[in-house]
Amino acid sequence: MTEHPALDAAHLHCRSLQEALDGLRRDGLPRIADWGGRLAAHLTDGGRLLAAGNGGSAAQAQHLTAELVGRYRQERRAYSALALHAETSSVTAIGNDYGFDHVYARQVIAHGRPGDVLMLLSTSGRSANLIAAAVAARRAALRVWALTGPGPNPLAEAAQEALCVDAGSTATVQEAHLVAVHLLCESFDAAVSTPFARRATTVPGRMS
Repeated sequence: MTEHPALDAAHLHCRSLQEALDGLRRDGLPRIADWGGRLAAHLTDGGRLLAAGNGGSAAQAQHLTAELVGRYRQERRAYSALALHAETSSVTAIGNDYGFDHVYARQVIAHGRPGDVLMLLSTSGRSANLIAAAVAARRAALRVWALTGPGPNPLAEAAQEALCVDAGSTATVQEAHLVAVHLLCESFDAAVSTPFARRATTVPGRMS
């Protein structure tokens, strides 16, 4: 008796995801750990993370910022992180006045400061508005990190650093991106829990 076609597709989906996660584990973990530590150092020093994506990647970007402003697992202070697509009045005004390709770049110019981190998420790595944001951010001396699908791609090339997930479908890339986001949060929390990071969060006259 043959399996139902939907079940065959489900097995294929799970196998594709496992292969993508194997690649992420093999090639991506050092970069994620490095990003987590550097992001912790910057945010504890008063810096900010900006994040952006389109569609499902926008949801992933907002998931990341929510974990930083709120918490991932352990109790800790709040950190400054903004999901640019969630600024709906700004997005629609900029899109209406300047075009959709500028909805993130203009916000980067408004909110970003030298040394801040811009995290851009894209399954294709070809979204024009994210590439424009990367260019604007680099001109403004922000650090640009990209989480994309298979490389090489234009967004990975526009960013200073990129983690490219090698998978054949958008769904699989997004699922692997969620794992990468959670691993980044784990690395961030591990870094801010160190004695050095805790000292960095303390401002004279205030409780950290």
